[in-house]
Parts: sequence; C-alpha cells; structure tokens
Amino acid sequence: MGPRSGSGFFVSRTAALLLAGLAAALLLALAVLAALYGRCARGAPSELGRCGVPDAGKPNATPEPEVVTVTPDARRPSGPWDRLRLPPGLVPLHYELELWPRLRPDELSPPALRFSGRVNITVRCSQATARLLLHSLLLGCDGAEVRGPLSPPGAGGAAAAAGGRVPVDKVWLAEDTQYLVLELGEALQPGSLYELQLSFSGPVYQDAREGLFVNLYTDQGERRALIASQMEPTFARNVFPCFDEPALKATFNITIIHHPSYVALSNMPKLRQSEKDVNGSKWTVTTFHTTPRMPTYLATFVICDYGHVSRTERGKEIRIWARKDAIANGNADFALNISGPIFSFLEDLFNISYPLPKTDIVALPTFDSRAMENWGLIIFDESSLLLKPNDELTEQKTVISQIVSHEIGHQWFGNLVTMSWWNNIWLNEGFATHFEFEVTNYFNPKLPENEVFFSNVLHDVLRKDHSMVPRAVSMKVENFTEINEINELFDIFTYNKGASLVRMLSNFLTENLFISALKSYLETFSYSNAKQDDLWRHFQMAIDDQSKIVLPATVKSIMDSWTYQSGFPVITLNVSSGVMKQEPFHLGKVKNQTLLTHNDTWIVPILWMKNGATQSLVWLDKSSKLFPEMQVSNSDHDWVILNLNMTGYYRVNYDKLGWEKLFQQLENDHKAIPVVHRMQLIDDAFSLSRNNYIEIETALDLTKYLAEEDEIIVWHTVLVNLLPSNFVSDVGNYYDTYTLLKKYLLKRLTSIWNHYSTIIRENVAALRDDYLALISLNELIGSVCFLGLEDCLQLSRELFKNWMDNPENEIPNPIKTEILCYGIALGSDKEWDFLLNIYANSTNEEERIQLASAMSCSKDPRILTRYMEYAITTDSFNFKETNIIEFVAAVDVGRYIAKDFLVNNWQAVNERYGMQSLDTLMDLIGRTITTDAQVMELQQFFSPMLEEHQRPAAHAKLQAIKNKNLENKNRNARIAAWLRKNT
Repeated sequence: MGPRSGSGFFVSRTAALLLAGLAAALLLALAVLAALYGRCARGAPSELGRCGVPDAGKPNATPEPEVVTVTPDARRPSGPWDRLRLPPGLVPLHYELELWPRLRPDELSPPALRFSGRVNITVRCSQATARLLLHSLLLGCDGAEVRGPLSPPGAGGAAAAAGGRVPVDKVWLAEDTQYLVLELGEALQPGSLYELQLSFSGPVYQDAREGLFVNLYTDQGERRALIASQMEPTFARNVFPCFDEPALKATFNITIIHHPSYVALSNMPKLRQSEKDVNGSKWTVTTFHTTPRMPTYLATFVICDYGHVSRTERGKEIRIWARKDAIANGNADFALNISGPIFSFLEDLFNISYPLPKTDIVALPTFDSRAMENWGLIIFDESSLLLKPNDELTEQKTVISQIVSHEIGHQWFGNLVTMSWWNNIWLNEGFATHFEFEVTNYFNPKLPENEVFFSNVLHDVLRKDHSMVPRAVSMKVENFTEINEINELFDIFTYNKGASLVRMLSNFLTENLFISALKSYLETFSYSNAKQDDLWRHFQMAIDDQSKIVLPATVKSIMDSWTYQSGFPVITLNVSSGVMKQEPFHLGKVKNQTLLTHNDTWIVPILWMKNGATQSLVWLDKSSKLFPEMQVSNSDHDWVILNLNMTGYYRVNYDKLGWEKLFQQLENDHKAIPVVHRMQLIDDAFSLSRNNYIEIETALDLTKYLAEEDEIIVWHTVLVNLLPSNFVSDVGNYYDTYTLLKKYLLKRLTSIWNHYSTIIRENVAALRDDYLALISLNELIGSVCFLGLEDCLQLSRELFKNWMDNPENEIPNPIKTEILCYGIALGSDKEWDFLLNIYANSTNEEERIQLASAMSCSKDPRILTRYMEYAITTDSFNFKETNIIEFVAAVDVGRYIAKDFLVNNWQAVNERYGMQSLDTLMDLIGRTITTDAQVMELQQFFSPMLEEHQRPAAHAKLQAIKNKNLENKNRNARIAAWLRKNT
C-alpha cells in the first residue's frame, strides 16, 4: 500500500479530522446494525443455517436484507472467537465469489447504497471441529450451508461437490473480534475437503475508503459515480465472509454483476460476460479468470465508466484507467509510458517474470491510501498517478515515478511473497519503498540518489524515531491483541525506517550479494508466505557461499538488533583517541546522565571517509570500541566523517576536535565534503544540540561558511533547522534573535537568492528537471521573505498581481504556497476576496487546503475574524476539509484573534470541528506561555470548553508546553548571544 499522506507517510491534520468524523459515523452505523441484528430471532436456525429470506443474495431477487443474530458478549461463552487469530482447523483453498452492487447511473447517491453476494469457499479440514470461524464485519448473513466431504480439487482449484451436507445448527457474530461463527451438527473430519456456501449483503461506503466504497465525481460535465474496493489490511471481511489473514492464501474466481453502462475490473482478465434480466432491468454479469494463490487483502474490484490508454510490455497488456477528460487530455500518458519499463526492470533484476497476464491501473478521484498494490489491478488516487500539463514545473514526475515503482515493486514483495502475519508488514512496505528509489534512480541517473533519499525518507523518520517510543519495525506476534493495532502499523516506521534498514543492509552486503539473496528468497517463497527469519536465512546463505565479505555476527543477529528495537543509536567518535561509542538517541537527554532503555546495543556498520577518501567498512558491535585509524593529526586538512552517504540508520557526533576539523574544512574548501554530508553535518548537529548532546554553538559554527554554499538542498536543511515553523510564528517573542538572524542569514543568502530569483523572473521553465530545487524553493522563498528581503517581497507582489490580472500568468508551482501567503500578507481585502473566490470554485482538495492556508496569512485582524466567521457559519463555503481556526491560530497575529474568537464562538466552533480541535489549539495558543501564572490563565480560558474529567489532562498539557517554551527561550537566548559575536 502506498503512503497514506504526502511524502512524509504520516497522517495529516486534515486526515485526522476526517478520520474522527468517520469514527463517529461508524459508531452510529454499528448502533443501527445492532438494532437490525435483533430482527432475527435468536432461536436455533433451520437445518440449512438460514437466517432471513432464501435466495436473498441471488441476482433474480432483491429482498430486504436480513442479518444473523448476535450473541451479546455478556451471554457468550469463552471460546476461539475471543482471540485475534483464527483457529487452525480450516485452510481455505478456493473462493467462488459473486458480488452485486446496486449502482445505477441514474441513481448516483441513493440514501443507502448496498450490495449482495454469494461466496463458496473450498476448505481443507486439518483437525476435527464442529465450530467454523470466518471473518465478517457489518455484513448481513442471508444464508449458510456446509457441503462435503468433497472430491479432490479439479481445474482452477475448485472442488467438486459430493452431495453431502453438514447440518448448521446456529449462526452468530462475535462483533468485537469480527467473526462469523457457524456451529455445526457434526464435526468436520481431518483431511477432508468441504465447501462453505454463504449468502450475504452489506453497505457500500460513501465516506470511508475501506471495503467496497463509492466515489462521486464530475467527468465530461456530468456527475458520475464509481465503486472500488480497498481490502488491506483487514477490510476484505467488510465485503465478503472470508479467512482474512495474510497466510491463508487461496485462489479466487470472481464474478461481478453490474449495470451495463459500467465496465467491471478485477485482478484477472475477463473470462466471459452475459446479461441478466431482473424484474425488467438489464444487468451485466462479468466473470474473471482464476487468480493465483493470494491473500484476501489483494482481492479487488472496480466498477466504473472510465476511459483508458494501453500498451503491451513483453506480451502483457497494461491499461491506465481514468476519467475520460483526463484520458483525452493525455494526463495518463506519463504513467503508461513508465509502467512497462518498470515491470521489465524488476523482472530482470529478480529474474522472476510478473506472473499475471495483464495489469490494470486505475486513477480514483479520491483514495485516502494514495495507492494500493492489488495483484493485476493497482489502484491510485489520481493525484498520485496523473500528470497534468501544468505539473511539468513540479516534482510531480518524480513523485509519480516513485509511487508507481513502489506499487509495482509490491508485485514481488507482498503479492508474490507475502509476510506470514502483519507484525512483519515492513517486509512488504520497507522493500517496496527501498526499490521505489532504486527504480527511479535507474531511469533518472542524474537524480542525486543520496540527497533524495535523505530528503524524502531519512530526514522525517529520524526526527520521529527515538528510543523512548515503543515502536519497533518488527513486532513480536504475541504483542498483537487488538485488530486496530494492525491498522496502526501503516506508519512512518514501517515505510521510512523499514526502507532505511533495507538500504543499510544493501550497502554493507554490496548490491550484488543483496540482489542474489533476494532472488533466492523470492523464488523459495513464491505464492507463499515468509517471516523475517526466512529472509535473514537467505541472506546468511548468500554470505556463507562466499568469502569476500565477513560479518561480525550472523545476518539475523545484526538485523534483529535494528528491527526489534525502537529508536536508533548516536555514534560518537573521539578523533583524538580513536574511541567510538554508541548510545540510544533520546529526546532531551539530561546532561551527565545515561538513559538506559535498551538491554542490547546495535550492531552498527560504519562506512566512513577520511580527508575525502572512502575507507574500509568497520563494525561497532559493542558499546565502545577503539579504531586507531580514525585518529586525526594537527593538520588543517585531516578530518573524518562517519556514515558514508548516510546509508546507516543513526546520527553521528564527534568530540570537540572532530567538529573543529570539520568547521575548518568547510571554511577552507566546503566542496571537498560531498553535498549529502554537508546536509548530514547540519541536520545531525542541530538535532544533537536540540537534545543536549552538544552545545547549540557547535551547530551554529557549521553555518559560518554558508556564503559560499550554492547547493539549494543544503540551504533547505539549514533553513528548516534555523527557522523552524514555531520560530517563524513566534517572531514577536524573539525579536532580538530574529533581527540578528536576519542580518546573519541574508548576508549569506544573497548569492543563492540572486541565482534562483533571476531564474524565476527570466526562465522558470529551466527548473523543470532540477528536482532538488523543486522541493527546496518554497522553503527558500518563504525564509527570505520572512527575513524581510525587499526583493523577495516585491517578487511576491509581482507574481500575485500578475496572476490576479491574468489567470494564465500562473504562479510557478514550486513557490506557489509561499507566494500566495505573502500575496495575502502584503495585500488588502481585494487580494483576500480574490483568493476566496478561487477557493469557492475549486474542486481539488490539495488546492483548497493550499488556498485555505494562504488566506490565514493576512495581518489584518478584521479579515481574519471575518475568515473564521465564514468557516463556522457559511454553508456555501465548505471549509470542512481543514480547520480554519487552527490555520489562523498558527500565525503570530492570528493567535490572539483566534483566542478571542473562541471565547465568543466556542459552541459554533465545536459543532463545526468537534472537540478534537482543542488539543491542537492548546499547542498553538499556548506556544508563548513560560510561567505558572500564564498556565493558570489559559487553564481558566479552556475550562468552560472542557468536561470536568478532561481538565487535569489539559493542565498537564499546558505545563508541558510551558516547559518546552522555556527550553526554546533559553535556546534562542544562546543563539542570539552567538549571533552577536559572529555577525
């Protein structure tokens, strides 16, 4: 599955608000369904196990759906239904699945769109049992039968019925563990095959993006709808009763009944198509070829009225499906042109052909997961797949290449070989993320691989991962006790940390050995499942078959030290003695105190350079170790940098002499230190200083050379550390520091600013292929304008005015966010009203969020108050996709205005955004408090908005904010003192 949000892969504030609304809707749905369940008597069902009207799931009847009875928890005896994992008695072999969603083109928004279906599941009984458990969630069970024993499987994996029938005495639901339980009149016999025949019905979701859901959209000037599915990780049970665990692979024969005006797509090519007349209405029945063995989470369906473009790659068809307007405009052509070569590259790399006969790739108008790797039918949010003409001047080409590569990489890592259980989901996502960069770099050799990986992956996860957070990449199976814990695994650690560890492994093994071991692993476990230890075993086999690479321990020992521990180490080198040590990285380390949360150390590969020359790999496999070769002399040109190309997952610290040698080299000849290591030194130093490993002055000393720095990606790293968002919004509180920083930085920024401002004014198209500039320019222009450079402010006025005067004079995408913000900040009602009108007519969610944020940049209290009033009262302006009060409170002048607005309008704010907004607003409004009196003042301010039981937690949060603010105040005072000496 693709990352859930932006390149950073973590849930945005907007997504969090949507999820909160979804949770409320889901609770309401559960309550309604609980009432529906009560309509079915709790007495023993008939001998066929039916609960409801016979033939309820058949296409020639459309009765009111009925559902099976639920045994309340208090009355339910303990049993296997109380456990998260299915009991081992049954193994699914094959599904015959038929689904009939009732979507019609003339009824796009029915009040409760539903579907019905039937599934026949061939299972092998491995131990005698009279209780059958399957997964089922929010489905009505309209019929349940068990037939068998059956004859052995025939062609396609289906088994022939022998005519026998096993009586079904009772059918009920275990809601909390999401099981459908069939209690039988006699036990199934070990070694025999049986067929479970189930009829069911359920809702097609309109807001959620899980199970079977509907997208409403506009195409060719008309409102239209489509249905799609999202089964990962545990949503197949929302669509059909099934054995919804990744190791329970089976083959599928899928049939979709749909309106004739739609096309139906699934994992496999269409086998046949027929028509059915149901009460005078024509329906099309599309049946697909049998799939390979695969887990339930990869089963997928799309029913749409889309256009497509296609190509053939090595004899297999690839089709890109999208809105007909998008197809006509050529927006799918880029994705089509790169998909085939990516498949071929990975086939050649792994020496394993893609096993399916076709691939359909579908661009949905809205898809929260961004992309999903379903075998043979990959689904994308259209913003992650389609390239619009005006996207030429964005990083979008690279983003699309990466996401497409990620999902195609899953065809091997996840689809062909699947992890045995969700605790090892990183085997899917970590490797897919790693190879998205390998593939993209192969096809774009000019792309700076190490700098891109640092910017897109490593930077964010290092900021979020620390040893006090109990979240390792690989979890122990026994640590899973709740279903929601599975959903929580799709986070920055699984994707970014997983990819970082794969990259580290590849580098200390060498690429050839790494790929050789992966080939063996993929071949061995094709169409099956694997655990983390299986992967390590194949790497160990590759190591044992050669003698050139010698490791200090087994591959398992090395990698387990990384995957089973949260956080990462800080490696400190004393260049005077050559002693290197490791310790866990902690947030806010207490001086002269070692915080021990790990019983073990990491086994750390140290790739390094000395005086610009790459050195041999060494290993730090204990807490401290001596490396005499890393000692440096008194020469001005003698220096050492650890973590070559930042391939290791750790931060690096040096003793005083080590840092001084690096300062000298940067000032004497900064080009001798590669770009990625200039980024590394700055990012490591500022992170270490924020957390008390080194003094802030040490980090600042690294910036003295910056007047000579002409790499924008290095400047990006400097600016996000020296001008973080909390400093930018609190400039009024640190005006002395701001004034000094302005003088210090603008002197050094002049050269890089002049270079890029000239390009923006004269030939912005020249940036088309400069990926690092495209991802860094917004930070550069935002920082330079924030520091008050008149040329930057004038450029903002010019670009905004030109756009207002003529919509064809579009603001360049790389700087649009900041130009919009400063256009509003420097403007009046005229500019603000213009942007509001653009917002009101926009249908693009990302653009709406960008515009909504920009409108909060106004410095006029009257405009900001008016803005918040719109947000909570005006139905014609839909601000629900983001919290406008939070946007206003995030800017310096807006904090006070938002605070006053809350006092007078809390009830309306609460109705529009809900209580969850208060948590963020506390952070924003409280970001200047530094005394207990101020804490008490804010406590009194927020108390009327809180329930009694919430007030202690709010007080504790405000105290924590105060303590953090005091740290920032002291830090900024030290920054100001250093600037006075060095400006």
